Amino acid sequence: MISTRGRYAIRVMIDLAQNDTGSYIPLKDIAARQEISKKYLEIIVKDLVAGNIIVGASGKGGGYKLCRRPEEYTVGEILELMEGTISPVACLTEKNNACPRKGICQTLPMWTEYDNMVHEFFYNKKLSDLL
Repeated sequence: MISTRGRYAIRVMIDLAQNDTGSYIPLKDIAARQEISKKYLEIIVKDLVAGNIIVGASGKGGGYKLCRRPEEYTVGEILELMEGTISPVACLTEKNNACPRKGICQTLPMWTEYDNMVHEFFYNKKLSDLL
C-alpha cells in the first residue's frame, strides 16, 4: 500500500509544477492549497530535497521548486524515494535477491510479473501526465 508520504509527495510535486513561476514557492502556500499540515509537509519536502527531486531556499523569498521539467520526473522515482521499494514481496528487492528458494519457488513468476507491471506503470507515468 502506498502511504500518505508517497501520495502527498506526488501532490507536492504536482503543486510545484502547476504553480511554477521560476520563483521559490513557500511551503505554507502548498500546504494551504493541498490542505495538508505544514508540519507534515516539512518532513516530506526534506526527503524530496535530500533525494535531489526538488530544491529549497530559506529566508525571504524562500520555498521550494522543481529541479527539472515535469516531463522529466516519473511517478516511480518519487514513490520509491518516499516509500522505499515498491516491490510486492521481499525476495524481489535488491537486498533480498539471494532467496534460497528462488530456483524452486512456484509463486516467484507471479510476483515477478506483478512487480514488472507495477514498475512499468509507475515509471512510465510522468509528473506531466498528472497535470
